[in-house]
Amino acid sequence: MKVLVTAKRVVDANVSIRVQSDNSGVDLNNVKMAVNPFDEIAIEEAVRLREAGSAEEVVVVSIGITNCQEQIRTALALGADRGIFVEADGDLQPLAVAKILKAIVDKESPGIIILGKQAIDGDNSQTGPMLAALAGLSQATFASELTIEDGKAVVTREIDGGMETISVPLPAVITTDLRLNEPRYASLPNIMKAKKKPVDSYTPEELGVDVAPRLTTLKVEPPSERAAGVIVETAEELIDKLKNEAKVIE
Repeated sequence: MKVLVTAKRVVDANVSIRVQSDNSGVDLNNVKMAVNPFDEIAIEEAVRLREAGSAEEVVVVSIGITNCQEQIRTALALGADRGIFVEADGDLQPLAVAKILKAIVDKESPGIIILGKQAIDGDNSQTGPMLAALAGLSQATFASELTIEDGKAVVTREIDGGMETISVPLPAVITTDLRLNEPRYASLPNIMKAKKKPVDSYTPEELGVDVAPRLTTLKVEPPSERAAGVIVETAEELIDKLKNEAKVIE
């Protein structure tokens, strides 16, 4: 079985985000970039499936500007076997990404597709479900545990009321939650090996995909600064502040 995973290029989670002076977007100049943390979990899970004998090959896909190949090489160093890079400029929205991934699924015929449940830049949580709908595949989102049994994916997933375990037939789309696993670190020998692993390149036009944006971002603003908190000595003082300053109780 072949596993297809994604590696989106995002601002490193430890970097403080800055908004451009014209409020048109996030300032990416001289900012450290990384693989989306939820995609790192997807890559780790795919490699574990191969190591357990449930899969034979792990293929990683990244979509975007030329520098996205850095994230492909990172995924290859973490254990993926080969990469696919789709070069596309501009604002790639979830539907466009899902369409590109659907074209890749048609080419590669993977048995399972594992994506992060969301990217930490847009936080949309849309690409996985959209891909499943476009490709006509079963799906299991927010996975915190995954096993392959008798041609099915058995997934424990987090829901509002707690946890549920479902079984979906393969091929299927799985999106990862934080509790699924703890991603490994790339060793130096694996980083060197990753440089020799094959990476195929495409454009959306070659895949027959229209990536024109459906939405327009009008303005990006940083959140308002919060007022400093205060420490109260007594319950009476707390109630007085809630009544007279916060006005949340009467």
